[in-house]
Amino acid sequence: MQLLAFSRGGADRAGTRLGIRTDAGIRDLTERLGVADVGELLSRGIPADELRTSGRELVDPASVTMRAPISRPGKIICVGLNYHDHCREQHVEPPRYPMLFSKFANAVADPGATVTRPRATEKLDLECELAVVIGRRASRITREEAASAIFGYTVLNDVTMRDLQKEDRQWLRAKGSDRFAPMGPVVVTADEIGDPQALRMRSAVNGETWQDSTSAEMVFDVASIVAFASRTITLEPGDVIATGTPAGVGHYQSPPRYLTGGDVMRCEIKGIGAIENPVVDDEPRLDDHEAAAGIGELVAG
Repeated sequence: MQLLAFSRGGADRAGTRLGIRTDAGIRDLTERLGVADVGELLSRGIPADELRTSGRELVDPASVTMRAPISRPGKIICVGLNYHDHCREQHVEPPRYPMLFSKFANAVADPGATVTRPRATEKLDLECELAVVIGRRASRITREEAASAIFGYTVLNDVTMRDLQKEDRQWLRAKGSDRFAPMGPVVVTADEIGDPQALRMRSAVNGETWQDSTSAEMVFDVASIVAFASRTITLEPGDVIATGTPAGVGHYQSPPRYLTGGDVMRCEIKGIGAIENPVVDDEPRLDDHEAAAGIGELVAG
């Protein structure tokens, strides 16, 4: 199944509905099930068989606005340096175990939503990632048990401020800012994906390809990541795990390239689909003197 969240016409997020994408159109599930997105569906524990028999109304895909399939994930867990080709382009050795960090729900953005380049950065970058959607509670599971905890997969763009990533020496602001996790366009159930380690992944900016790789380049495969995270973090239905990005991001091109207002980011994974998000500029970055003065004002109250 391909599950999605949508709103009709120009309705805001409050009008979001859950649907199944079919060849004939979008089958609306909200009236029958009373849930608005995949996160609510999973938290309610509604069985898959009920999805297949629910919803008779068909909606024209051209008449809707696509929304992030999970608007408020309880956790967004991310993995750093998880592609061999991405490690090679940085001239670093792959890590010995998955490097986990997090984003918050404020970072979720709809497919098509604008992403603001904050005043804090001049080095905004994209990262196309395969994201795992957790379907059941999982704690201290084995790699062999991981498949039963995975509901499906979606596309996530791990938008990153490279200068803040270096300056802060940790990644919270650099990767966790507002709308820094565009997600969608659908959640494809695991049974339709088959092998998650054989998926073609591409990103582009203004139609020009930046990343072109496959999930076979992962250092730690999906099952290993899910099991590893569950050792210390209890995974809940609707949690999202972004599994890392391949080579080709702007920061490691020669010369480096960064996103500015007017650019359009596209992230695509075969079998799931693509999301496109335009970038808008906030304001020019503060220089060091202005930044120091601004911090002083905040501390002084």
